[in-house]
Amino acid sequence: MRYRYPRLTSRQRSLRAAGDAVGRGTGCTSAGLFTLRVVIGGLVAAHGLQKTTHWLGGEGLAAGAEEFRRDGFRGGRLTAVAAGGSQAGGGLLLAAGLLTPLAVAAVAGVMTVAATVKIPHGLWVQNDGYEYPLVLVLSMAAVGLTGPGTWSLDELAGINWPASAGIVGCAAGVLGGLATRRVLWRASPPHEMP
Repeated sequence: MRYRYPRLTSRQRSLRAAGDAVGRGTGCTSAGLFTLRVVIGGLVAAHGLQKTTHWLGGEGLAAGAEEFRRDGFRGGRLTAVAAGGSQAGGGLLLAAGLLTPLAVAAVAGVMTVAATVKIPHGLWVQNDGYEYPLVLVLSMAAVGLTGPGTWSLDELAGINWPASAGIVGCAAGVLGGLATRRVLWRASPPHEMP
C-alpha cells in the first residue's frame, strides 16, 4: 500500500515544480503552522483586549491609556485603542489564518513598538527587556515567509499569498511600528504629579 500525501497547497505545488522536495513533512508543517498561529494569535488578541477592556483581567481603557502615557507616548485613549485594536484584530486574523499578510503586519507593528519601549532595559525579559517582542516579530517574519499553512481560512477561501506578500507585510509592520514610535513619542518624559 502506497503512502498518500496530504493535499498540497499551490505554494507547495510551485515548490515541487521548481524542484524542491515536498513530501512527508507537509502534514506536520500544517499542524505546526496552525499551532504557532493559534497560540501566538490568541495570546496577542487577548493582550489587546486587556488594554482596552476589563476582559481577561484587563484594567480597562483608562489604565491602558495611562500605561502608554507612563511609557512616554502621546495620544492617551486613542493610542491605547489603536494598539489594543491592532493587537486584537491582528491576533484574531493570525489565529484564523485569514488575510495573513495583514495579520503579520498588525502584530509585527505593535510588537515593534513594544520592543522600542523595552530596549533601554536590555534583551532579557526578566529585566523587562525586549526579548519577547523580538520573538513575536521574528515569528511574524516566519509566518510571512511560509504562509498560513493548509489549515487556514486563507487556504479554505483559495487565497494563495506569495511569500513576498508576507515579507512585505512584516516589513510594513516593523516600519509602521518605528514610525508610530517616532510620531507619538514625547521629547521629554511626562512629569509625575506630587
